[in-house]
Amino acid sequence: MSRLGLGSIAVIGAGVSGCALAAQLRLLGHQGPISLWETGRGPGGRASTRRSRQDPALRIDHGAPLFNITAETDPHLLQPLLSGGWIEPWPGVIAQLQGESSLRLGQSDAMGLGTLYRGLGGMDHLCQGLLSLAGKAFEAHYGTLVRFLAWHDGLWQLYGPDRQLLCQAQWLVLSSTLLAHPRSRMIFGWHDVPLKEAAAALADLQLDHALTLIAGIRTEARSNLLVVLDPAAGQPWRELPFSLLHFDAAAQQRWGLQQITIQPLADGRCAVVAHSSHAFAADHLDVYGTHSAVAKMLQLPPDEGRQETVIAALTAALEAVMAPWLSRPDLGSSERQLMRWGAAFPLAPGLPAELIFCAQSRLGFCGDFIAGVGFGRIEGALRSGENLARQLCSQ
Repeated sequence: MSRLGLGSIAVIGAGVSGCALAAQLRLLGHQGPISLWETGRGPGGRASTRRSRQDPALRIDHGAPLFNITAETDPHLLQPLLSGGWIEPWPGVIAQLQGESSLRLGQSDAMGLGTLYRGLGGMDHLCQGLLSLAGKAFEAHYGTLVRFLAWHDGLWQLYGPDRQLLCQAQWLVLSSTLLAHPRSRMIFGWHDVPLKEAAAALADLQLDHALTLIAGIRTEARSNLLVVLDPAAGQPWRELPFSLLHFDAAAQQRWGLQQITIQPLADGRCAVVAHSSHAFAADHLDVYGTHSAVAKMLQLPPDEGRQETVIAALTAALEAVMAPWLSRPDLGSSERQLMRWGAAFPLAPGLPAELIFCAQSRLGFCGDFIAGVGFGRIEGALRSGENLARQLCSQ
């Protein structure tokens, strides 16, 4: 492998796949500059944990509460993460709600298959562990939106919303589809798809093919309700026979919910996270929530009371569905927040693995949208980052 001549790499997105790529690059011997560009407040993406400087005990895994490994061969990065104390086996109990209110312990969707893990001390420790494996020789830029891309004099150039130059690198990696997918125009009102506009001058048939297939990838959205209960109100939730409740198709249609996770906090409080169904989220795509980093960066219009409407609807559904198991599921006095994932889950078939590396354009893709083992899950994100790192280091 020609590891010393690879040069600088800019990675857009510090989710699981982007962080896995950085870790695997270092483990394979790449010593060149690596920069990570992330719109969120820190690494993690959908494997993030909400924390608060004013409330040190607060810890809410608002996206993925766990991850599973289904293949016989583990990702290469799994054992270093376990040995480093960044992740641990998930100790919870999964149940499935079928139809109106039929509970089946031990049954779930694809998330419950294989071996289950979680971040030790929060799901964000998964990506923090990956970046620890990457060492200190990388630059992380959080709270930064990359809006425009350009190829000039053999370098990829990354620009912010005001066309200010953020970075130049010899290689570019996209660890999500946002800058390559037409949905960016619909969601943000952009007149162009950033990578497609940049690719017009490259005449790379492989990249053009990849962009065509990426444009056809459909995704499911989620509107997530985050609830924090005081110790007294949270105790009945802590005593439930399950910590993750998955809804089958009939239950999702009935309740407008897809998943509920119960997350006890160290100080006796209890966090409850309710993920909406895709159908519910699709009806409220323009409601970002007041904590949306991207909405603030782009100065998108305020929700004008619609956030309260969505929170109220999700609260009512959560209270109603839990009534058979809780005598007082009233959440009216609890702290509640809304978080929306515009593209939470990609739908098959995804981008074929043979198109993730475009050597002519010095560009690569990684993420759970890559077809293969673990598609649509953290396992797929891990494996795609590892795979792309190997291909980069073979140059």
